[in-house]
Amino acid sequence: MKLWKEAAELTEREISFVVVTLVHARGSTPQDPGAKIIVTRDGLFAGTIGGGKVETACITKSLELLESTQQLEPQLVTWNLQKDIGMTCGGETSILFEHFYQNQWPVIIFGAGHVSQALTRVLTKLNCHITVIDPREEWVSKLQGVNGIVHAEPKEMVAKYHPKSFYLCITMGHAMDFEILVEIAKHSPQAPYVGCIGSDVKAIKMKKELKTAGVPDNFIERLRIPMGNRFGSNDPEEIAISIASELLKERDLYYQVNMD
Repeated sequence: MKLWKEAAELTEREISFVVVTLVHARGSTPQDPGAKIIVTRDGLFAGTIGGGKVETACITKSLELLESTQQLEPQLVTWNLQKDIGMTCGGETSILFEHFYQNQWPVIIFGAGHVSQALTRVLTKLNCHITVIDPREEWVSKLQGVNGIVHAEPKEMVAKYHPKSFYLCITMGHAMDFEILVEIAKHSPQAPYVGCIGSDVKAIKMKKELKTAGVPDNFIERLRIPMGNRFGSNDPEEIAISIASELLKERDLYYQVNMD
């Protein structure tokens, strides 16, 4: 079965996922029992259980399960399509959620330039799931071992990712970084890590602009700008090492607190 092949590939790549199976259906349901989907932190990965509101609800619940920092037991959920899902048709469906936890953390990088190229070469050797978003196809095509996405408006991609992701802004300039940070503040105000590349002068200007835009003070205070530990030169490879070291420290602290 192709779906299990997809699941095996995700396991090999150490990407956490949820297998969602339609177990029982009564009345007007969009798919037959046995239909499956696979959901990762990036959303729907493979399969279908009919689309529409049922599938959306399954994806939402799967993303909630994927927030866990440990393996969860399978969960069987029964939904009334009208009361619980908001569909006009009657019916009831029972759905099995199977969580397959891989010990890694999600890193979302906006910008695929020189520093990102160097940083991803470091991070791909670690236990994380990396997504890089940039409007420039020629830069995204140079990435290796990561999920590279070409999108004209990177800020529009923020809402697609898990709110507990580690976010890094390494884009072409201040204006794009600002727009992305505003979206992260809306979508993921409690993200474990939000960083932006730049100088101390850029940090002062950026934080002032974010405050003027109505971004909460607690988000601005937690924003890492400049990001990375203060060592090394301005060489992209050395900047990458300084950022990676800070990410590792923050990852360990975050998971230690959330496992206690």
